[in-house]
Amino acid sequence: MGDMGSVKYAEMGAFLRSRRERIRPADVGLPHGPRRRVPGLRRDEVAHLAGASVDYYNELERGAGSQPSEQMIAALARALRLTADERDYLYHLADRPVPVHGGPASHVHPGMLDLLGRLTSTPAQVITDLHVTLVQNPLAVALLGDQSGFRGPRASFIHRWFTEPEARLLYPEADHADQSRAFVADLRAAAARRDAKDAEAGSLVRTLLAVSDEFAALWAEHDVAFRRDDRKRINHPALGLVEVDCLNLFSEDGRQRLLWFTPAVGTDSADLLDLLAVLGTQEVSGLPH
Repeated sequence: MGDMGSVKYAEMGAFLRSRRERIRPADVGLPHGPRRRVPGLRRDEVAHLAGASVDYYNELERGAGSQPSEQMIAALARALRLTADERDYLYHLADRPVPVHGGPASHVHPGMLDLLGRLTSTPAQVITDLHVTLVQNPLAVALLGDQSGFRGPRASFIHRWFTEPEARLLYPEADHADQSRAFVADLRAAAARRDAKDAEAGSLVRTLLAVSDEFAALWAEHDVAFRRDDRKRINHPALGLVEVDCLNLFSEDGRQRLLWFTPAVGTDSADLLDLLAVLGTQEVSGLPH
């Protein structure tokens, strides 16, 4: 689909422009500024929020250029705070299939994105109930590594936890048994909350039962418990062991969670988390990806 001159692609450009113009800078954590000439966001601001080049985004609004990828459409939907219907419409205009619910390109509720944008001084991210990371703020990337680029079954951190030994480098070995037990109990609760015929949850469980003896043994214990708050010890390649409290805010249907990490009381983690803003993502290359 290289021809961006079609009526549909022209409509996509007009749609992107209309959504951009309705957003106030404060809605996405940007200063209004005294010399702003447009009522909404500037094109360069949308490009920055979506991780695209300014030239590429300009071409999209003109109805020209190359067909955007599914990942780019998801990024634009989040940058422009689109509703689920608007997000699906954008996929239609771009001649891309609407992603299955729960995958890495899942729609993130604008309210959760708004809260995530306001959590500028603490690591935070939005994940699905199957532990697929949808979006992270910079401090979460600095603390945990970029967890949002996985595709297929590997998109679920639970899948990686039980199938890829390097995924466990995130936590001290002494904590692995507790983490495994908590992941399985949480997955059982999430799978039960979904429809019994849900293909995504069912496929994840069947795969893990087939490939991981540890998962199968824990699954057979029938423990069930959502992870609503946790004390975690995280291995960071530059900062060492960082102890944090992980808090959860669940979406109305339970399929998405906003997680944010605060320093554990009685530890030096507050100072370590302050260093994350200085380190940025330059030191996270050693974390599991």
